[in-house]
Amino acid sequence: MQLTMYTDYSLRVLIYLGLRRDRLSTVSEIAQSYGISRNHLVKVVHNLSTLGFIVATRGKGGGLSLAHPPERIAIGDVVRHTEANFNVVECFDKKNKACPITPVCRLKSVLGDAADAFLRVLDGYTLADMLKNEQKLSIALRIIKR
Repeated sequence: MQLTMYTDYSLRVLIYLGLRRDRLSTVSEIAQSYGISRNHLVKVVHNLSTLGFIVATRGKGGGLSLAHPPERIAIGDVVRHTEANFNVVECFDKKNKACPITPVCRLKSVLGDAADAFLRVLDGYTLADMLKNEQKLSIALRIIKR
């Protein structure tokens, strides 16, 4: 299973904000730290804010912060809310009935079990788990702690 860039960026934003709990962050500084498009991140940040994972404060002195402590942000929840679907193969798409063996195929249930297991594993981790190597992450992202 491959996650979309949208989910990847969503997780990266949360990790960055988890490292910067001491102050507000901006979309521009997150984009610069990761070397990714600011325009892509604007959409990601808006969605994370709408979903209640982060708080976005507008105006002078505004910025981004986590809406909850890292221990309360489950990685599985983030992935479920940022992925458009979990159509591992074409027959998972209810609109697509192209495969002639779909009604009798056992592979679909096996792949469904695998996708469920994937999400169960992610449910076992929180953002706090992703931040356990905080110092190394901060160095990699060139975040200077004051």
